[in-house]
Amino acid sequence: MIIKPSERPGSHERHLLRKASNPLFPFAPTLDDDNLIDAQRLDHEALQTFNSEFRTLLEETTALTGNVDSDVILQLKDRLDRTYETASSLGDELGKTKDAIRKLLGFMMASVRRGAGSDMQAHSELDQEEMAREAHFALLDAPLVADLLNPASPIHPDELVPTLLSADKDELQLALQMFDEVQLLAILSQGAALLEQLQGEGVNVSVPQEKLAFMQGYAEFAGGL
Repeated sequence: MIIKPSERPGSHERHLLRKASNPLFPFAPTLDDDNLIDAQRLDHEALQTFNSEFRTLLEETTALTGNVDSDVILQLKDRLDRTYETASSLGDELGKTKDAIRKLLGFMMASVRRGAGSDMQAHSELDQEEMAREAHFALLDAPLVADLLNPASPIHPDELVPTLLSADKDELQLALQMFDEVQLLAILSQGAALLEQLQGEGVNVSVPQEKLAFMQGYAEFAGGL
């Protein structure tokens, strides 16, 4: 190979590296120059699209006046939340951009709080919203979580189980928090079936079996099963 993997790969390149020559994935690609260039191109295009859309969102947000309808604020907050998710999945260094999104969200939350006046219940609900957002943003620090939540994720639904079984345990533990009891049960069932199939084909599945056992333990600890 002539082309080298990126120091900060984006979602497409990360998923290519995850899949390459990995028997857990059906039709796993090989890691070659063509595949790597294609993945890096897709990540670059995603970054360019993000930068353009973020500039537009930034202009809309900073153009707000003092008297703004609450629905406009709520819509912008939702767009900023989704923009933060997208930024977390991109390979470039976007720490400053994510900090800017946090600040904008802080300004908007302050505006909503002012609008709530002395309504203690409203302030309590806003406290819960901010706590949930911080917990969600913390999860997005894990590239696997960011890849799974990316609206344009390269991880197809039928690749979810192989992806989880390929993750390191730290990221896996964070990713499992995204799923409810029913989803965890389905993941465990599909994982067991996949590993049984591969073992029957002579594939060494000792490492993914450890991951599956870890997932089983997580589900039991979380009260899912």
